[in-house]
Amino acid sequence: MSHSSRRDFLKNTMAVAGALVAGGAAAPVQAARRSATDWVPLGKSGVQVTRLAFGTGTFGGKVQRELGQAEFTRLVRHAYDRGIRFFESADAYRGMHQMLAEALKGLPRDSYRLMTKFRLRETADPMETIDRFRRELNSEYFDILLLHCVRTPDWPQQFARLRDIFSEAKHKKILLAHGASCHGLLPLRAFPGNQWVDVALLRINHDGTRMDDLRGSEGEEKGDVNEVVSHIRKIHAQGAGVIGMKLMGEGRFREPDERDASLKFVMKLGTVDSVTIGFKSTAEIDEAIERINRHLNS
Repeated sequence: MSHSSRRDFLKNTMAVAGALVAGGAAAPVQAARRSATDWVPLGKSGVQVTRLAFGTGTFGGKVQRELGQAEFTRLVRHAYDRGIRFFESADAYRGMHQMLAEALKGLPRDSYRLMTKFRLRETADPMETIDRFRRELNSEYFDILLLHCVRTPDWPQQFARLRDIFSEAKHKKILLAHGASCHGLLPLRAFPGNQWVDVALLRINHDGTRMDDLRGSEGEEKGDVNEVVSHIRKIHAQGAGVIGMKLMGEGRFREPDERDASLKFVMKLGTVDSVTIGFKSTAEIDEAIERINRHLNS
């Protein structure tokens, strides 16, 4: 045996010996800890995002707008420094495209992911509107562009032309993935089996607050958690990326135990790839990261 072969043999032997415990069994390998700021794939979309996203649409962006640009920028930079690299907005969140662009100014574009949403009542040419989004967000492309707030069971047919335009934009690399956000059980039932949906933004929490029911759950009636979870399971199984929203019941979970219960419930489902939360303070960001980390590893 050569000197190098003997050395490798001894090294391998020692490694095996070190992995053995009494009785000859190999010591268990400790699973890697998971984190709110891990990069995770959104199904088969080809897009990776951080597990936790920074949302800018609390009450249509009102909460974030009222922070003012300086405080909002401070909040975004705190999230970025903590490892949140997924930011989401919408044309319907008045002024938030511009505020988010200002907050992200100077950060490498390839270091974060952007998702925005297309207002379905938009009357301008869709490609011109998408170009306007690019100017407002100071980005040549979007990682994800969604139809915003589909509400009818026939939405795939109703917005067929718009879906085709999104597909064309994806072909041109103006966007990398497309899909829809949902408000209501009737439109949600049209998601399973819809292969156009790369990414689905869906309402989910532990008790149905501000979740989907047959009327869209725009009032105080709680949504049907069991049916929503069932559809999420099917959507995820077909390869679509699933992003959860309304985890904090649109701000209604004011008690720490309520917020904790929601995050625990969603993290344990195993079918929600990423979640978006609208923040208004650094303390909320820190709390969400800590709670998600704990539940992912419990």
